Amino acid sequence: MSTDYRNFLALSYEELEELNLTAKAERAARMAADEIREKRLKYLADEKRIKAVTVLFSDLEGRLHLLDYDKKFLLGSYENLTFDGSSIRGFTAQKESDLRLGIDWSAFYWVPADVFGNGKVVVFGTVLDKDGTAYTGDLRGVLKNYSDKLYKEKQYTLNAATEIEGFLFAGKDAEQKYCETGKFEFISTGGYYHSLPLDPLRQFIDTSAEVQRAMGFQNEKDHPEVAPSQFEINYGYAEVVAAADQIQLYKLLTRQIANNMGYTACYLPKPVVGVNGSGMHTNVSVSKGKTNLFWDEKGEEQLSKFGWSFLDRILTRALDLCLVFNSSVNAYRRLDPHFEAPNQIRASATDRGAMVRVPIGNHRSMRTEVRAVAPDANPYLALYGIFKTGIDGEISKVKGLRGGGRYLPDNIQKAITDFQGSEWISTILGADVQGRYAELKQAAANRSPRELGTVVKGSEVQFHHAVYNQQLWAQF
Repeated sequence: MSTDYRNFLALSYEELEELNLTAKAERAARMAADEIREKRLKYLADEKRIKAVTVLFSDLEGRLHLLDYDKKFLLGSYENLTFDGSSIRGFTAQKESDLRLGIDWSAFYWVPADVFGNGKVVVFGTVLDKDGTAYTGDLRGVLKNYSDKLYKEKQYTLNAATEIEGFLFAGKDAEQKYCETGKFEFISTGGYYHSLPLDPLRQFIDTSAEVQRAMGFQNEKDHPEVAPSQFEINYGYAEVVAAADQIQLYKLLTRQIANNMGYTACYLPKPVVGVNGSGMHTNVSVSKGKTNLFWDEKGEEQLSKFGWSFLDRILTRALDLCLVFNSSVNAYRRLDPHFEAPNQIRASATDRGAMVRVPIGNHRSMRTEVRAVAPDANPYLALYGIFKTGIDGEISKVKGLRGGGRYLPDNIQKAITDFQGSEWISTILGADVQGRYAELKQAAANRSPRELGTVVKGSEVQFHHAVYNQQLWAQF
């Protein structure tokens, strides 16, 4: 759009980083909701160069949705935002379709104009039922309520950071076109840590990392991964809801940057057979004030008894949680022991085949790493499942729980059966959400062969929750 007629907001990356880091600090300090709301409303009213506020929310499967509200309309109507929930898979039925959007003013981001468009800011929304109560299918709201409750009752802060791997493929919309082409084309064959400084993959990584810096992610390191055209861009720890929001933003901004460059950023767990798949290793800890409750200098592997109990509860419910962590047909290709697959239901400080690892740490960084999470998992659901289970779950009395001998399923059908039959899942999600989530996964599973074989099938891409659209689904 021409900017000759309007002076829309387009801040430098330095200005964006300063604003976003300030907002991140306010959020981490848990600034009062009414105070942060009034501060953001005043900013929107005073900043004349903003034309629209993009409100983000995620569906039951974790697919991100964006709604642009005219700024002037939002200022007058932010307490009465409605949308058609029947258009969102896994939300309401057509006969009861109206849902509301609340605004989480603490989750407010200033965004680069070259990625999101001029004159826009971004904020995360909370889905509400038509009577204004929390909507049970909005896992972001479920996670936020749980995190807030633990902080209020026990002063616990839930911390998370993820290592999200993905592939960069040639061409735009490579996933949507897979059912026609039957293949993905690498844009780099360099491999782990090895790419030329200005090759296409390195340029994509550098551009994405710079956008992340501007949005306050506080980057740590980035590099090509083991497989050709594979990448990983790491950033710092955050409170659990902010961490899950950053996962959604990470995938959104990398997809947009790839599209701008004529490529596709792909987060299918195993888009190419014969090379390493992509994971989302999820590092978690719990703190109370400035004390990391997972640290014990004299503990086994320097993990505290609290940390080991947390880990044991995850192992106890590994089969119940598998569909939460590995939510697509394609995800079960990744659980292949020939490619460092974290498919063993065990804990280890060294073995990367264990679903839970205890990395080297200190009083600040001690954590557990849940390695069995795929990059296409709903981040709010996955993190809620980890923390709710790790803190409130029961520990199995079976001997040798951490030692192995059990494995995660090698196909989604088995994982769906375990999920549907789990009393624990029913307890933490409710039977309604448990049933709806299982139905969505079963619908995709029914369109793909139970035996995965050695070739990625068009159906497991076409009907993937992050890929499908109405036209593709109608081709079945």
